[in-house]
Amino acid sequence: MLTVRPASVAGRFYPGEAAALRKEVDRLLAAVAVPPEEPTPKALIVPHASYAYSGAVAACAYARLIRGGGDLERVILLGPSHHAAFQGLALPEADAFETPLGVVAVDTAMLAHIPQVRRSEAIHGSEHALEVQLPFIQRVAPDAKLVPLVVGQAPPRQVADVLDTLWGGPETVIIVSSDLSHYLPDRLGRAMDRETVRQILHLDTTLESERACGAIPVSGFLEAAKRRRLHPVLLDLRNSGDATGDLEEVVGYGAFAFFETGQP
Repeated sequence: MLTVRPASVAGRFYPGEAAALRKEVDRLLAAVAVPPEEPTPKALIVPHASYAYSGAVAACAYARLIRGGGDLERVILLGPSHHAAFQGLALPEADAFETPLGVVAVDTAMLAHIPQVRRSEAIHGSEHALEVQLPFIQRVAPDAKLVPLVVGQAPPRQVADVLDTLWGGPETVIIVSSDLSHYLPDRLGRAMDRETVRQILHLDTTLESERACGAIPVSGFLEAAKRRRLHPVLLDLRNSGDATGDLEEVVGYGAFAFFETGQP
């Protein structure tokens, strides 16, 4: 019997009705101009706040997948845990994830190849970091299956080892979900985010949690990117103040693409 993880933050982080959600995601993607000669990236780092705050930043990365999205068979999706403290990485017990746009199948055949990763519906049940990525994935890679990993306390090497197992070829893309600095005055937040960008572009695996809520999955991915000699590119950098005008306590959002060696 198929078990489905139901949408947890539909209607709050993104529109809860299918037509409105489809229209919003397509509008955000259509606003992005991707250079025609740019290849499809191997990996993305994208924010996971409400679409009203960070949707345009996320779209700047996801638009890079549209051209080759029809060939994508698998999305490796990593994000932090906002509600549960645990060691290592966690897969869901569900066979699919649901959004108002339908269900995204979990690549259950691939799960058997992941060593030493727990299964936990409790960890995945209310976690928004992965869920808010799904409508974008459904629009740019509608046939892709999902390998959803919530990352708890884990050294970069452990995360990178799991990614090495799942790496695959051009049929597989890796997406890491993370916001940047949190609840700082605008000037301080932007300065911290610029330093975080510098670390990411240098594949620095020592990100601290105050710099990014997804510091652990990002650092683990950066270790894997370093092993594979990926080339990082900053696509967009903003904060919540750009959307709301409130500059007293802002949250930072960045979008990055990572290309295979030899690509621009």
